[in-house]
Amino acid sequence: MDSITLQNYRCFGSEEQTARLAPLTLLVGPNSTGKTSFLALIRALWDVAFREVVPNFREEPFDLGSFGEIVHRGAQRGHAAESFAAEFEYAYVKTQSNTMHFRTGFQPLDGFPFPALRTVAQNDREITIDSTESGTDFVRFRSGDMVDRRPWPGRRAQSLSLLPFRWFSDMSIEWGHTEGEHWNIDLGSLIFEPLIGPFVAERHRVARPFAMSPVRSRPERTYDPVLLTQDPEGDYVPSYLASLARREADQWHALKGRLEKFGSISGLFDEITVRSFGSSPGDPFQIHVRKYSHIRSSRPRKGPWRNLIDMGYGVSQALPILTELLRAGRESVVLLQQPEVHLHPQAQAALGTLFCNVAAGGRQLVVETHSDYIIDRVRMDVRDGKTDLKPEDVSILYFEPRDLDVKIHSIRLDEMGNVLDAPPGYRKFFMEEMRRSIGL
Repeated sequence: MDSITLQNYRCFGSEEQTARLAPLTLLVGPNSTGKTSFLALIRALWDVAFREVVPNFREEPFDLGSFGEIVHRGAQRGHAAESFAAEFEYAYVKTQSNTMHFRTGFQPLDGFPFPALRTVAQNDREITIDSTESGTDFVRFRSGDMVDRRPWPGRRAQSLSLLPFRWFSDMSIEWGHTEGEHWNIDLGSLIFEPLIGPFVAERHRVARPFAMSPVRSRPERTYDPVLLTQDPEGDYVPSYLASLARREADQWHALKGRLEKFGSISGLFDEITVRSFGSSPGDPFQIHVRKYSHIRSSRPRKGPWRNLIDMGYGVSQALPILTELLRAGRESVVLLQQPEVHLHPQAQAALGTLFCNVAAGGRQLVVETHSDYIIDRVRMDVRDGKTDLKPEDVSILYFEPRDLDVKIHSIRLDEMGNVLDAPPGYRKFFMEEMRRSIGL
């Protein structure tokens, strides 16, 4: 996704706002300014567009409640909006002519948000599925100045099973343009192939965004293997590591090396291993780590192996994030909430470098953070060319409270890592304590 536009959603008011997304997007701002809601909207839009399902705004790690709790409410009691809308822009080939726009309008249905209006548009072509009226879905086609709107036979509007865009392949209609002029239009060649074809192809190419909770799973002294199903808190990660160590030696050593490299740079640990209590895949196991001492010696001294639970909360909280970002078979889009929780400044800064490396490798990260160490490291790595990440590959979204609404500011970096077009609130948010510390 290259941008998100929203309106009447949570703390974002009736004025449409567009936020620029990049390979690495950092969400910053005070508490309760909609950063988590923004992450939830990214996944919900993806579900409507590519899975073509009614999104669940209460799926972990987000719980935004019912429609009445999601739609924007004004200053006066009872002045809630009747609907909310969101749009994303997506360039499946990085040229302006191949940019798709997907817009969704949500209305209440049995108390939850229902995507009653869905539009896919590219250049002068557009298809809209309108389920706002009870009884029947309506479909609106547009190509240039030719427009047609008609009911879709046999479909009940406001059904939990959404009408798929791909159904419009190989369809021909008699299309009225002006009075007395009609054409027999082959929608397959006119609209489906140039518009819906690439859109459907992306659905099969791009995995669903994976969202991680701000609080990860608690460490255990001894683990029993669990089903290897991803979860927002990373409960499955210890079993995933044990499964690799027991069954996939090459993959385990590759991931182990990447984990240890980050652990050493961040100061969290220098080695990690899986200690199995038996040879069977179902036997219990432990996760052990150890640190090295570099004091008074040209060669590091290896410390004792320690159980993960004995290493402090920071290591166990970081391990699920590191595994998700460094393992094979990874999602294209990852949504992270406060990855710096329980980490000291050195480790927080190291996360900034890791994010740059992962984003430069082709994945998209959207990170909610309160850590100026992460932001400063990203700025410095862009400035110093530590990775292939360019200034335009970073977007900082500052969520600024304004009375009862929130304004999103899209901030860019220049080649020196300086922030561009930052509002006064952003500079105050990050610079006030620094200026005080140096006596300004």
